[in-house]
Amino acid sequence: MPLRLKPGQELKTTLMHYVQDQKLKAAFIVTCVGSVLRATLRMANSKTITTFEGPFEIVSLVGTLSGGEGHLHISLSDKNGKVIGGHVIGDLDIYTTAEIVLGECENTSFLREYDSETGYDELVVYHDEKATA
Repeated sequence: MPLRLKPGQELKTTLMHYVQDQKLKAAFIVTCVGSVLRATLRMANSKTITTFEGPFEIVSLVGTLSGGEGHLHISLSDKNGKVIGGHVIGDLDIYTTAEIVLGECENTSFLREYDSETGYDELVVYHDEKATA
């Protein structure tokens, strides 16, 4: 499923709305190229959330999406080619464009449930009969 986001749209919010509107239950990012003005990210093994001011080129976007939830990681490069990346919190306001291709696993649902071992809501995959419920 290809889509293009335009200047001013917020990437994560727009993707979440698209997934809900299309009733996608097990979507994932195939590819994404484009640019953003800023990004709010959480770094690895950290509770600290940081907003970075761009503009940045989107070098990579990966993750899973379902209903109103998603788990996205992004890599961004600045005008000097320096790359930053992390867990997407938001504020990914599109600068010029974002060309995104989504895929969906058939007969599958992605849900997020609290995992006491990690302390986060983690991916739980349901197949077949539970996926169509």
